[in-house]
Order: sequence, then structure tokens, then C-alpha cells
Amino acid sequence: MDPAAAAPSPPTGISLRQLLMALGDPLVELQAAPAGLDVEIRSVALLDPEDPPMARPGELVLAIGARGRAAFPALRAGGRDGAGAVAVKMDTPAQAAALSETAVDAGVALLSVRTEARWEQVDALARAALESAPPGRPGEEAQEGDLFALAQTTAVLTGGIVSIEDTANRVLAYSRSTDTDEVDDLRRLSILGWHGPEQYLSRLREWGVFQRLRASDDVINIDGHPELGIRRRLAVSIRSGERQLGIIWVQEGSTPLTEQSDQALVGAARVAAHHLVRRRRELSADLTLTHTLAAGLLEGTTGPQPLASHLGLDPARPAAVLGFSYGSTEATPPELARAEVSNLVSVHTAARHRSALVTQGDSRIYVLLPQLPRSIDLGILRGWGQEITDAAHRHLGLSLRGSVGCIVPALGEVPASRREADRILDAMVSVGFTTTVAALPDIQAEVLVSEVLTLLSAHPAMRDPRLTALVAHDTRHQGQLAETVLAYLNAFGDVRAAATELHVHPNTLRYRIRRAEELTGLDLSRPDQRLLAMLQLRLPPAG
Repeated sequence: MDPAAAAPSPPTGISLRQLLMALGDPLVELQAAPAGLDVEIRSVALLDPEDPPMARPGELVLAIGARGRAAFPALRAGGRDGAGAVAVKMDTPAQAAALSETAVDAGVALLSVRTEARWEQVDALARAALESAPPGRPGEEAQEGDLFALAQTTAVLTGGIVSIEDTANRVLAYSRSTDTDEVDDLRRLSILGWHGPEQYLSRLREWGVFQRLRASDDVINIDGHPELGIRRRLAVSIRSGERQLGIIWVQEGSTPLTEQSDQALVGAARVAAHHLVRRRRELSADLTLTHTLAAGLLEGTTGPQPLASHLGLDPARPAAVLGFSYGSTEATPPELARAEVSNLVSVHTAARHRSALVTQGDSRIYVLLPQLPRSIDLGILRGWGQEITDAAHRHLGLSLRGSVGCIVPALGEVPASRREADRILDAMVSVGFTTTVAALPDIQAEVLVSEVLTLLSAHPAMRDPRLTALVAHDTRHQGQLAETVLAYLNAFGDVRAAATELHVHPNTLRYRIRRAEELTGLDLSRPDQRLLAMLQLRLPPAG
């Protein structure tokens, strides 16, 4: 079990009963509790199939990727090591029965996670329930500092179904609903997906809901749309001064919301603001230090030991860096969009690798992947990058390029992986590579050509003045001689292929080649001149 996988334990945890009340039926279902519901849950840990099965006392172990009999080792290790509970996804009732029997024999609680739910969502919400629980004995009821308890109280006061989200529309907490028929598609999909479904979020944007929430503290009414599976709901911003921290949503169920709903929502937003501000302050110093150490390691200005000690990482395990940049046809998005991209990258990489760290530069986002499994390869990392670029295009309408740095054998060699990721991104821009995600073996030639072009661009003395004169002639006369020469060389001297590429007659192409040679004195029958022309004519136009 990776030490970094477990959240810092609070002085006391919460009971299994409280955890089930917080997460509830939308996400998890209790299958077995041989020690009862007052078992203490102190922290959360992710257990990958490649990890040795082990746990810490009081941990909620999320057995990722282990279904059926594959989860037996996690259950036995949980019972042996005193885990509070083990959560597993199950495909069939037969699996549930076999796993429950094993859990009872091991003496550990077993939770089944709904197949539609995402592991990072269960992880985040379980940690939120732990972090927001006030000091006290595990069996005590949650108090006002608990976001889940606040959601439940707000549900009672409004007569509706409540969810609390951050500004990226990720669900932080929600109220319990005993009648699933009351829950509409938007709430159901939001809880199961940890994030509001894009088809609904886009409608809310069209209706101006998010704009009004950003601009006002007032409670906003959103009419129901049965044809979209959306019931009437109220929404209010959670604010600290001028800064928006999140949103509280109240969905109307089978009965109308109470007359005091607006007032209750205003009060709930103020209480939620205190909670979120407190949590942000507690996490701020730790996150700042983590980002500083990670950025220093990527730059090569800080060694691996400070970050490894801070997060409990194994510096001797393999590591790699993923890089992302915005498409060359788009301006760098505004700060809000940049934050959304960073959040999207963080969520997707956390789902794939629990120790992933995301840092953001001026125009690029880097993902540090420490202590990778020794069996991992560039193809797997390329797939992770492709998932991220596809999601950015699908959900944010942004084109991202992604690069996969080399897998290095130890954390201290991460700067080499970051440099390789940058080389790939530089080449993807300069040579117009169309693939959205690449590793060095995919585009090694393009990377090397790009770097040669960079040298030519930076050292005018290395250029052939005849080719410089040819480009200048085209600029003065709005000609296409340089473009024609490059197309001819790219086609290996095949006049018809080059003419087709330029949409001109072959005789026109022959004339342009002769004209270029006459104007400059070039002799394209000579290999060295052809080679230099193919490189230099790829340089971007000056100015």
C-alpha cells in the first residue's frame, strides 16, 4: 500500500454508519458488517491490483480493478490488518455472495460500489466526509461542520433534495433521498458521475444560470423541463466576499418546496462558505509546498528527496512526465478555462494513478507520475494522455496536444522526462504534426527536424543566402516559387505529384522550378542543395 494513497488521519474518524449515511445508496451499498456499524473509519486508501494486499487500521480500502475472486486477497488483508471496510465493484449476485462470505470470515466490512460510479469520485467523497467530520467520538452524530449533514438539514428545511458542488460542478456532498422516484436524471447522473453531465450543464449555460450565480447572491429558480428529465430546482452561490466557492442545488421532489426554501438556502450558503474556507486554509499550505517541490523537481532545481519525504513516495520507483499544451490555432484560454483544464487533467490522471501530481506553467500543464509500476510502458501512458485530450475537446471545446516523456528508472531523473515531453510538444507545433498525443518513438524524426529548424532560425549565418533571397522575392512579388520548390522536393522530384499537391498544371510547376533556379543560382540536381532547401524552406516566414 502506497503511503501517499492514504489521507492524513484526523484525530478521530467517523463510524461506518456515518460513512454510509454520507455516501448512501447512490454510490455504495453495505454487503457485510461482521463487526457492526460502529467500526471506525479513519482514512481512505486506494489499492491497485499490482499492489501487495495490505491495509492500515481504520482504513477504507478501495479495491480498484479487483472483481470477483480477485478481491479476496484485499478482503483477507483488510481483516488481518484491521481495516475499517473494503469497497469492491461487483458484476453479479454470485460475486456478491462469495465476497460477503469471505468478508465475514475475514472479519471486515464489505461495501459494494455501483458499477457506474467512478473510483476517484468515491475516494473524494469519502475523504470529504472524513475531513468535514468535527472532532468527537466516531459514533457521534455529525454536527454543523459536516457538509453532508448541512445538505441533509437543508433538505429538511426546503423539502427538497440537496447537493453541494464546487465551482467545477463536482459534487462535494448531498442529502439522502428515501424515494428514488423523486430524483431526476440531472441529480442521479451528477452523483454517479461526480460531475454534472455535460448535456445538462450546457443547457444550464444556455439559460444563463451559471452567469446569474456568478453575479448574484440571490436564490435562483430554474423551471422544470420534463422533456429533458429535469425537475424544478433552486440554486444559490456559496461565496467568500466576491469569490465564488461553490453552489447549493435543491431539486423539487414529488411535493412542492417549502415557502421558507429561499431563506433556508441563503443560510445554508453562508454556513457552507465557512466550511469551505476553513478547509481551503487547512489544505493551502500543504498544497503550496507540494506544488513548489514538484515544480522544482521538474525544473531540475530541487532534488527528489524533499518531495519524496513530503508525500511518502519511493524515489527508487520508475517515473514519467506527461505534458499538455493548447492547440496552435487557439489563443491561450482565459484563467477560468485554464483552471478547468487543470482540473480535468487532475481528475483523469488521479483516476489512473493515485500519486499523480499536476503543475501548471505559463502555457503548459505537466503531470508528474511518480512510483509507476515497473511493468508500465509508453503505450499505456499514451492512452492516458489521449483520454485527457479527448475529454478536453468533448467537455471544454478545447484542443490540447499531449506528449509522453520517457519513463525514467527513478524520481531523480524526472527532469529528463520533462525535457523530452517539451521536445515533443515543440515539434508538434513547429512541424504541424496532426496526432494529438505522442511519445518520442512516434515522432522522433519530426522532433529532430524541428530542433534543426530551431538552430537554423537562431543562426542566420547557417542559412543559404540564395534560399533567403528566394523567399524574399516571393514576399515582394506575392509569388509561390519557394512553396513550389518545397513541394517538388517533398515529392522526390515527381512533377505530377507536386503539381497535384499545389493544384497547378505540371507545366506550371516545371516553369516555377526553372524560374527559381534562374533567379537564385540554385542547382536542385545536387543532393546537398536539395537537402538544405528542404530544411531551410520549412522555416516560418520572418516577422
